[in-house]
Amino acid sequence: MDPHRSAFVPRLTRRGGKLLPAVPFLLIAAVTVVDVLVPPEVHLGPFLIAAPAVTASFAGPRMTAFVGAVAVLAQSVVAVARTSLTDLNHTYQIVALILISVIVTFFAHLRERDEGRVTRLRSIAHAAQSVVLRPLPHRAGPLRIASVYLAAEEEAQMGGDLYAAARTASGTRLLIGDARGKGLDAISEASLVLGAFRVTAARERELPELVRHLEAGVGSAEINGATGVGSGAGPGAAGDDHTDEAFVTAVVLDIPDREPVVRFVNCGHPPPLLLREGRVISLDAGGASPPLGLSDVLAPDVTVETFAFDVGDVLLLYTDGVVEARDRSRAFYPLTERLTAWAGDDPQTLLDRLRADLQAYAGGHLGDDAALVAVERLAAGP
Repeated sequence: MDPHRSAFVPRLTRRGGKLLPAVPFLLIAAVTVVDVLVPPEVHLGPFLIAAPAVTASFAGPRMTAFVGAVAVLAQSVVAVARTSLTDLNHTYQIVALILISVIVTFFAHLRERDEGRVTRLRSIAHAAQSVVLRPLPHRAGPLRIASVYLAAEEEAQMGGDLYAAARTASGTRLLIGDARGKGLDAISEASLVLGAFRVTAARERELPELVRHLEAGVGSAEINGATGVGSGAGPGAAGDDHTDEAFVTAVVLDIPDREPVVRFVNCGHPPPLLLREGRVISLDAGGASPPLGLSDVLAPDVTVETFAFDVGDVLLLYTDGVVEARDRSRAFYPLTERLTAWAGDDPQTLLDRLRADLQAYAGGHLGDDAALVAVERLAAGP
C-alpha cells in the first residue's frame, strides 16, 4: 500500500500507456478537421464532449477544465469555418459543451478529493498494520528467517493471519496463527494474541504456560465484546454475536540455540512442514490442543511435541489460506508437492518461489489471507 497519489496516474498509464493524456487532444483535432471537411448537413461537434469526459476519468479538475476549454475553442473554430458563431445550431453545441465540461470538471474534483482521502486512510492503515504485524528478524541466533503475508483483501496489508518472533535466554520462540473470520474483528483478535505473545514469550519458561497466556488474550476479547466494552452496546447486542465464537488457530514454537530440536504446541492449526535433504515431512502433532479461545468448550490439555531440527533443515509455517487456495478447477493448492522441488532453497528464495507459484495457481486472487514463515537452522557460532 504505497501512499502515492493515484489521481493523476491511472492504472493504464502506470502500465505503459504514456500517451493517454494526449488522447483527448487527438480526439479534438480529429473531430475538428473532419467536421470542417464533411458536408454542411453533417455535424460532428457533439463528439467533442467525449474529450473532457475521457479526461475526467484519469486526470484532475484543472486538466479536465483545460481540455474542456480546448474543445469549446475547437467548436468555435468549426462554427466560424462553416457558418458563424451566431449560427443557432453551433451556438447550442457550444453551450452544451460548456455545461458538460463544467459538470465533468466538478466530478473530477470530487474524485480527486475522495482519492486523496483514501490515500490518507491507506497511509494510516499501513502505519497501524506495521505496528500490529511487525516484520520478523532475518536472523535470530542460529536461525535464518523469512516471512511473507498475502492479504485476500485488495491492497490490504493484514487480515486475521499473524506471526511473531521473540528471543529468549536459550533460543527463539515463534508464533503463527489465524484468527477466525475476516475484517476488523479478525484483526482485533490477532492483535490481542500478538500483544500477549510479545509480552510473555521471553518471560515464560515453558510452552504450556505461554499458550495459556495467549488463551487468556483471546478470552479477554470475548469478554470485552460480550459486555460491549468500547462499543457502547449492551449485553446481547446483535453486533456482538461473533465474540461468543472467537478463536484463533495457532502454532507456538520454541527452537533452542544449542539443541537440534524444535518444540511446539499446535492449537488446531495446519501442521508445520520440515524440509530435509530434498524431502518434505509433515510434523503432525499426535495430541493437538484446541484453538485459542475454545478451552471452555474443548479439553484444555496442552501437548508439547518435539521433533529433530538440525543444521540445514528448513521449517515452513503457514496458514490455511495457502492450502485452501484453489485453481480454476476448484482444486486445492498442493503445497507438499510444490515444496519438493524447492527443498534445497534458502528461506527467502523458498518463499519468493512459493508466493509466485501460489498466486499464479489461484489466478492472482486468494480466497483467504495467507501467511508464510520459513526458518532455517544454521551452524551455531562459537
